[in-house]
Amino acid sequence: MELIELTDIYTAYEGGDKPVIKGLSLDVKKGEYVLIGGPNGAGKTTLLESINGMVKITHGGAKVCGIDVNKAGNEVRKKVGYVIQNFYFDPFTPFTAGQVVMMGRYGRMGFFRWPKKEDYQAVEKAIRLLGIEDLVNKPIGTLSGGQQQKVMIAQNVAKEPDIMLLDEPFSNLDFHAREFITKVLEDLSGKGMPVIMVSHAFDDLPDRKIRMVIMNEGKISYDDTCDSNEVEGIVRKASRVN
Repeated sequence: MELIELTDIYTAYEGGDKPVIKGLSLDVKKGEYVLIGGPNGAGKTTLLESINGMVKITHGGAKVCGIDVNKAGNEVRKKVGYVIQNFYFDPFTPFTAGQVVMMGRYGRMGFFRWPKKEDYQAVEKAIRLLGIEDLVNKPIGTLSGGQQQKVMIAQNVAKEPDIMLLDEPFSNLDFHAREFITKVLEDLSGKGMPVIMVSHAFDDLPDRKIRMVIMNEGKISYDDTCDSNEVEGIVRKASRVN
């Protein structure tokens, strides 16, 4: 079952005179583990934002979980977890790590409403999954970059999305944390959640077949299934060709 259906899409940022994504088509099925690679400026982050309804699709068709992205972007975002690449919490941010994880439930419970039992259960499950029990009562701005990254992944897991998008999720993590997050993402994918990840960290992949998508200049230049240990060679070869 395709949870993501992109057909010949073009996307552009507001005020931009040129499309960033150009005639791209991509279908993603339940449980797929998709790695998106390519040079800087290829459109990788824009692709994630297009899936999440954050960028205007100016041409083509885009459905996520059966929902038209352009017509109901807010509904799409309720279905999609998205861990962005660059985030920063000021040391004086007035929230604990646990409260930040609970924010992942806002789309389900609505603002200005008290969390229900199922919200607390989802948050507790995400906190256990990410192994951040010792961080929940600490101010989010006092945590290290790697700890904040774990909290943000937990926030998106607590959301209980149908799809997980991640943009360079290993950038602030040490080896042990990267290994741990890799297992978490593999577990989510194994349970049927598509994991679509932009990353240059080719060592941090599950020991299984994954789908490798390479982008260049807003288009897909390579899309195939491969063993995780083949990824780096495929990327190098594609870079030489393009």
